[in-house]
Amino acid sequence: MGHGAFEKTYAAADDRYETMQYRRAGASGLDLPAFSFGLWQKFGTDYAYETQREIVLHAFDLGITHFDNADRYGPPHRAAQKFFGKVLAKDLAPYRDELILSTKAGNPIGPGPYQKGGSRKSLLSSLDHSLRDLGTDYVDVFYSHSPDESTPLEETVGALVSAVQQGKALYVGISNYQPDRAHRAAELLREAGVPLLVHQPRYSMFDRTPENNGLLDLAADDGFGLVVYSPLAQGLLTDKYLQGVPSGARAENSAFLSPDVIDDTYRARAAALNELAQQRGQSLAQLALQWVLRRPEVTSALIGASSVWQLDHNVEALRFPELTDAELAVIEKHGVHGTGLKQ
Repeated sequence: MGHGAFEKTYAAADDRYETMQYRRAGASGLDLPAFSFGLWQKFGTDYAYETQREIVLHAFDLGITHFDNADRYGPPHRAAQKFFGKVLAKDLAPYRDELILSTKAGNPIGPGPYQKGGSRKSLLSSLDHSLRDLGTDYVDVFYSHSPDESTPLEETVGALVSAVQQGKALYVGISNYQPDRAHRAAELLREAGVPLLVHQPRYSMFDRTPENNGLLDLAADDGFGLVVYSPLAQGLLTDKYLQGVPSGARAENSAFLSPDVIDDTYRARAAALNELAQQRGQSLAQLALQWVLRRPEVTSALIGASSVWQLDHNVEALRFPELTDAELAVIEKHGVHGTGLKQ
């Protein structure tokens, strides 16, 4: 048999814990890496397995212990979890106790009435399916992916509590909840003895919602951490679109980013932020990542990557000096809420 029949076995880097920063999630005992790895995009069947595997293993070598999944991630739905299950079985199984695996349920994954929403049936059957996809008997964090106003919050929270009581999850989280509902969920969970570990909102220089709606303050008061997604605003807070939309870029074919947001206003603001980043000797992406992590309420920022280089580059954001008041003032001027956002 030729050597090509067997890939080399993976051994994690010995120095993987030496440079990553770990931050405590709210009032819990759990530390998360400053950067968590998200499988939201580029981990479906439309990307090459070998590339995906290389990126995930490299993330762990960099000290990224938290891998964030959901039943919806693909395409098709569940593909990202099945991919991760394959890597877990083949490469990461010896390190399972060093990993934080999270998944989510509640966003639509099919036409049936139990393939969406916050019912006990929907959440717990999705979790069982996710455990099979991942090939593990528990996840570390199980999230309600989105609020479901048509289901009593007590039922949704009760399902999260059951997941922990059944040994299928160690902690629970919520995502995309408005502060009032998040606070009520935190209260109900606390009463049940399963405190809310984390809330996952969208947050970036161009989406200030968690500042504007009081979520940052609530996180501190209620003792949960924030794991923020889209800190680079779907690529708008990188140098990719400073000259317009390059061919093959996400804005050409993404459901989450449309080319018409790449307008003169966006370009002027991004160029000013890019100039500040260059003065600091970093990229716009590194500045944007550092900026969301400046807040103590933010436990971790979710990053994806389409290459090992991009992953290294983003993690490098941890190496730069803290932002000064003068630099934060420049960001306030140009990092305007709503820039480039599809409403």
